Amino acid sequence: MREAVGLLVIAHRGASGTCPENTLAAFRRAEALGAGMIELDVQLTRDGAVVVMHDWTLERTTDGAGAVRDRTLAELRVLDAGAWFAPAFRGERVPTLAEVLAAVRLPVNVELKPVGDDGLEGRALDVVERGAALDRVVFSSFAPSALERLRRRSSAAELAVLWEREPIPEALRLADGVGARALHLRKDAVDRAAIRLAAGAGLAVRAWTANDPGETAHLIDLGVDGIFTDFPERFLHSAARE
Repeated sequence: MREAVGLLVIAHRGASGTCPENTLAAFRRAEALGAGMIELDVQLTRDGAVVVMHDWTLERTTDGAGAVRDRTLAELRVLDAGAWFAPAFRGERVPTLAEVLAAVRLPVNVELKPVGDDGLEGRALDVVERGAALDRVVFSSFAPSALERLRRRSSAAELAVLWEREPIPEALRLADGVGARALHLRKDAVDRAAIRLAAGAGLAVRAWTANDPGETAHLIDLGVDGIFTDFPERFLHSAARE
């Protein structure tokens, strides 16, 4: 596959094709491979800790059960978040956002997964600022209200609109309203019209989630600025060997 000059390769939930998603193992591998950015998901525990977890519930990616928001951080600490993927990853834990920021130096796309107005945006922003990482973090969310609340708290935070389908003009209006710099668009919603509209609004377009070199070549030809992928090694000339 042709690697486009300047293409941002973003490791989706870390190098989640070869490591358990949203774990330090996945993020460290993405950094070792040479990914340009990692992507992760954050939500709150019952006691207000900002933890890295995609699903609302624990069953798929840990040996626990129930809703993440019903558990304290201490309760999450004892869960195994790696053995489900492969025995070699037994003992991986659910990390906090602060732990990820300390473990890797890459830029980080923090996807906010609030439950209503639960305060996630403010707590995540506090973690990022305390970690002196605001200059390497992009906040995104499917929840427009989360981006709006975050922008009210910080004029300096970099935002991206996370968008799944038409209408693209609606996404651009949201981006303008919150001062976003990028549109993170589902791969099958990317076409030349979407790229043209985003470019006219001054927005970078990053497509998610592409794992096949053929489809990624098509996205590059359309003009995307970045791709989210579970397998960053497939799209990096400098990738480490498997």
